[in-house]
Amino acid sequence: MNNRSGRRRVSDGPERHPRTIVFNKPYAVLPCFTDPEGRPTLAQYVDVPGVYAAGRLDRDSEGVMILTADGALAHRITDPAHALEKVYWAQVERIPDDAAFERLRRGVVLSGKRTRPAQVRLLADEPPVPARPVPIRFRKQVPTAWVELVITEGMNRQVRRMTAVVGYPTLRLIRVAIGPVTLGSLPVGQWRDMTHQELEQLTRRR
Repeated sequence: MNNRSGRRRVSDGPERHPRTIVFNKPYAVLPCFTDPEGRPTLAQYVDVPGVYAAGRLDRDSEGVMILTADGALAHRITDPAHALEKVYWAQVERIPDDAAFERLRRGVVLSGKRTRPAQVRLLADEPPVPARPVPIRFRKQVPTAWVELVITEGMNRQVRRMTAVVGYPTLRLIRVAIGPVTLGSLPVGQWRDMTHQELEQLTRRR
């Protein structure tokens, strides 16, 4: 079954109601269905009536989004009281040191509010991610590194602001998991129905 843009969706069993889908958002796509300025939106990739984004993902960030017609589920995903883990891969400028990681693990202050402690680690190798249509800023004398961060809240542009405040600006950001829902092998710009197991795991959370 294809959506109206001609992009294939990845089926995962029978349809359920209310509908909940998982989408791999490309770079430079707004996390909404309309834009008065005519920029690319979810509408160019997702032709599923009645679903809305459960949480946001910045226009210049990539990766997994959950779209649902279930208001209660959307609240469970976005309410920080549920402490749902979101996993990000961030390509940062320069190689972070242990002191920067320790600050992120303790929490940093953004706009007068301290973030919750994050889980953070340096990835030994560049992760297997597709090339971005617009390459990152390249500086020959400045190395980059990939860092995995796990946070349990969703402040505006939080990961980018966190890495910047400890001295390592984010050049590329990919969200690879929201709780039990992982990006896996879902191609960029395509979507699939959420599995029954994923839904159960989300709704069983405190």
